[in-house]
Amino acid sequence: MNKTIVARHKVGDINLWLKGHQDRVSLFAPAVSSFKTFQDSDDPNSILVVFEVTDLEKLKSIIKDPKNQAMKEKHTVLEPIKMSMPVDL
Repeated sequence: MNKTIVARHKVGDINLWLKGHQDRVSLFAPAVSSFKTFQDSDDPNSILVVFEVTDLEKLKSIIKDPKNQAMKEKHTVLEPIKMSMPVDL
């Protein structure tokens, strides 16, 4: 069953980051079925990604994997990357 997860972080250059969309599609494919990208209206270098996650542990490992540091740098991703999940009420 898919679970919706939200990730938020800043980037150094939004235009460069946006050009890397296909890289993110490939990177996250083992853990997500789809995702949508949003940009903050008051901070163009602050983004939010809404993931439909098929494997949460795999997604976490992809985000934290040191092998992916070069891609983060290429796409100007700034730490921290904050992840949020829905609250069941």
